[in-house]
Amino acid sequence: MTTGGSPGPGTDPDLDLDDLKEAELRLARTVDGLHGDDWVAPSLLPDWTRAHVVAHLALNGEALRDVLRGEVDHERMPMYESQERRDSDIAELAQAEPAELRERLLGTLTTFTESVLAVPDETWERRFARVRGAEPTLPLRAIPVMRLREIEIHHADLGLGYSPDDWPQPFAELVIDGMVKRLDPDSGFRVAPLDSAHSWDVDGVGDDPLVVTGPVRQVAWWLTGREPSPQVTSSRGELPAIGGW
Repeated sequence: MTTGGSPGPGTDPDLDLDDLKEAELRLARTVDGLHGDDWVAPSLLPDWTRAHVVAHLALNGEALRDVLRGEVDHERMPMYESQERRDSDIAELAQAEPAELRERLLGTLTTFTESVLAVPDETWERRFARVRGAEPTLPLRAIPVMRLREIEIHHADLGLGYSPDDWPQPFAELVIDGMVKRLDPDSGFRVAPLDSAHSWDVDGVGDDPLVVTGPVRQVAWWLTGREPSPQVTSSRGELPAIGGW
């Protein structure tokens, strides 16, 4: 997203660790402001309280940190043992006392960065599995950006005043760039935000493609599978179906 302070030449060139640290600080301030029933109030995600979101962010940080540590120690490991184990761990941690939840999350904000900085340059070329035995594997060098994306998107999911409109524009464009590669819509379309110099094609588009437009941050939010803002519109009326993240 910027060029200075990158974690190393092997990592994703779009990430500056300072961007990650700033996102972590914003999240930490929000979580520090949670009190009492704030934790069990619904988040913006179906069936998840705010405690579930914080539990997921803590466990995601620990999982990605442990993948990096394993590569450094030559003990290769997946991010999660299974999808079922990942889900049950979130549900269990979400029931913990708020002090434990806060401590687990804040701990990862330090240990994750330390783990990134400890990875030798040549190690970034390796790959890892999200779930044990899963294919295709993912590039290790994508992990810092994966963590940034988790923090910024789920921070907004807490529904506590921080929204996609608060995202740095380069991050919103990074989200769009990643999401359009994941989508498998029934037919192709073009993403052309009003306030970005970039546009993206999802699958094949013809000479007269359906065009989705709107503010870049709100378009990015919609592409993650969240409820679209009225500002996000389609050249043919209805927005294409894209599913969840």
